Amino acid sequence: MKFVQIIDFQTEHMDEMREAMRQWEQQAATEDRDVKPTHRMVLQDRDHPNHYLVVVEFNSYEEAMKNSARDDTTALSEKLGALTSTRDFINCDVLDSKDI
Repeated sequence: MKFVQIIDFQTEHMDEMREAMRQWEQQAATEDRDVKPTHRMVLQDRDHPNHYLVVVEFNSYEEAMKNSARDDTTALSEKLGALTSTRDFINCDVLDSKDI
């Protein structure tokens, strides 16, 4: 079953965060990894400009946990956490998803 993690946070450093994510994704693309995210969305709250959500999709919960255990993923999480004033993680099983 597909799995999605939603990271809900506030920051004034979104450009730095996006660059850190870009670098991590570029590194992941050049390595032969057994697990990595399949899709990512970055959302900005129109009513609260420093409020963001990042939605990261994986093929399964187990793959997400393997990815989270990687040293480079831990380093990215710590770097991003230092740039946020609040951060919450929401873990979701995907029951239905389609383009409409």
